[in-house]
Amino acid sequence: MIEWYDFTIYGTAATLVFNQLFFPSADPLVGTLISIASYGVGFIARPFGGALFGHFGDRVGRKRMLALTVVIMGFGTALIGVLPTYAQAGVLAPILLILLRLVQGVGIGGEWGGAVLMMVESARPHQRGLYGALVQAGSPFGVLTSIGAFALVSASLSNEAFMAWGWRVPFLISIVLVAIGLWIRLRLAETPAFRRLQAARGVRRTPLVEVVTQHRRFFFTAIALKVSEIAWAVTGSVFSIYYATAKLGMPRGTILTAIQIGAGIQMLITPFYGWLSDRIGRKPLYIAACLFSMAYAFPVFLLMDAKDPVLLTLAVTVAIAIGQGVMFGVGATFMSELFNTGIRYSGASLGFQIGAALSGGLSPVIATALAGGTGGTWGFSLYLIALAAITLTATLTAPETAHRPLD
Repeated sequence: MIEWYDFTIYGTAATLVFNQLFFPSADPLVGTLISIASYGVGFIARPFGGALFGHFGDRVGRKRMLALTVVIMGFGTALIGVLPTYAQAGVLAPILLILLRLVQGVGIGGEWGGAVLMMVESARPHQRGLYGALVQAGSPFGVLTSIGAFALVSASLSNEAFMAWGWRVPFLISIVLVAIGLWIRLRLAETPAFRRLQAARGVRRTPLVEVVTQHRRFFFTAIALKVSEIAWAVTGSVFSIYYATAKLGMPRGTILTAIQIGAGIQMLITPFYGWLSDRIGRKPLYIAACLFSMAYAFPVFLLMDAKDPVLLTLAVTVAIAIGQGVMFGVGATFMSELFNTGIRYSGASLGFQIGAALSGGLSPVIATALAGGTGGTWGFSLYLIALAAITLTATLTAPETAHRPLD
């Protein structure tokens, strides 16, 4: 939860605050585009974190990397809360902001694999889907708390006070979360699978090289499994804020509440998706999710365009809890099971993070540019359908991994 709070809070600020305080422009759309593009920088940095910490996670263990990455994420986030604005420091302000966003990206890129493998490698074969989904449930909880922090501060202050200093509070809260997270993670034991690997002297010297040279098929499969899911995450939690406020003229509080409801439902239902995948397999759920994504790509915006708070909440909730939720809940375990223990951290992390970078980094910019330039969303809907087709193809060609022993 801690790392996802840190990572997603930037997306909220990018659409509400940073476009005005760090990327001012005569054209509001240009300022928003640049601000959202800076959000995408974090996604671009994620593969570097996945490669770096994946390598050492396969070499020295999952636990150590898990503790290190939470510190990197937390302090990167807290420092954003004390940055000077463009009015105070000129061009230095956005440069520092982007550098700290890169730090966030590297941290989350390495943290995800460690968190997932700590659970999946410790679970019984018939519970790996559930255990992996429990980790993923931390993401909507992070979204819920980050949006909640912004909503609470925004509701407690005037708009002038919020823009002057109130927006910094949610970032500074990260210091407390880091302390709690580090205390917990230092008390965890290494996974049984990695301990067996060490006992058998099976630790690889260059696990990352082995992934990209000997396991290319599963590496590219993992990338493709991610691209549709993350696009729905961006649609529901980031682009929807811009679209509802800037294009539809709806109150900021309305869309933030809608996202909170969607994230809350996703948090509760994600473990169910993992549990169900333990019963019927990973592939059936992924296939169903891809087909749903294709069918929902146009209706999601038709519901938003009604400018009705109830329909807006329904649109966002379905996008987050189903459009993203099914694949997100199953994907962590599915990707992890594609690789053996000696290269699992590197393979799953890098595949996951490259997919997130390609889709998550580009999707908010593409969506905002299309909506701002044409006034419509049909182009982005076609984009969502294309990504779902890529993920569907990867799913159909991948092996079913449920119930297989981890080697």
